Amino acid sequence: MKARTESMADLPRIFDRARVARHLVRRQAPDDFILPLVLADLDDRLMAVTRRLEAALILAPAIDALPTLGRTAEGAFSYAHIATMDRGTGETTADPEQLVLPRTDYDLIVSLFDLGITNDVVGFLARLRAHLRPDGLLIAVTPGGLTLSELREAFIAAEAALFGGASPRVAPMIPLQDAASLLQRVGLALPVTDVETHKVRYAHPLRLMAELKALGAQNPLADRPAHITTRGLIAKASEIYAERFSDPDGRVRATLELVWMSGWAPHESQQKPARRGSATISLKDVLEKKA
Repeated sequence: MKARTESMADLPRIFDRARVARHLVRRQAPDDFILPLVLADLDDRLMAVTRRLEAALILAPAIDALPTLGRTAEGAFSYAHIATMDRGTGETTADPEQLVLPRTDYDLIVSLFDLGITNDVVGFLARLRAHLRPDGLLIAVTPGGLTLSELREAFIAAEAALFGGASPRVAPMIPLQDAASLLQRVGLALPVTDVETHKVRYAHPLRLMAELKALGAQNPLADRPAHITTRGLIAKASEIYAERFSDPDGRVRATLELVWMSGWAPHESQQKPARRGSATISLKDVLEKKA
């Protein structure tokens, strides 16, 4: 099955990828707690895979802290790494919008956070699918729709109070209910999606904003806000954030939602749904017996 994707000229430009790359170059976050959390979850998921992997790849915006080894239920394997953001550091890079990888027979491709900053999500998934061998596995994780919902609400309310309107300052994210259909749309079999939700707490909203900047996770949107982020706006957003999202001890909470997606390149050995009309027992008979 070939997925139909739109040309890049037809797609809206949501993310300014050059701006995201600059943010990653300037990031100052040696204690990135999110990546270890994600990698530990990835390890757990791979231990449920009952096959040996020979060609595995991790794609991510930055690859300087990624593992070189993984393990399935059948044993250890090695990862190759390719960055999806060119930070001018000499990393091997690939553009998600026009993806070309070194081989087309990967047993496993893992994408970490690319979907959250890629304009052509369907096209990117289709191109990943095209680089898998039959019965190869794709795993992707992306921030879900509830991620930073508190910060989004605080800035909307602050801008409305100060300027009478609001501009987008937090990137749109993929809702869980849309994730499985994306996998099916690009021809992946046996799609599975689930979500991990974490509550992170900070002493003050400004600590959250400072950490996002240190992680290189500032506003990635191509459309700049109508109003610049002034000290007055930040102060007002912090005030509203503290009013609405403080715990009894005075600390504020932030939501981190991680949507996991996995699917397999089709293969004749995979389990298939029963042929329509092939059932030997009718639902009517079952219900009559229970009655």
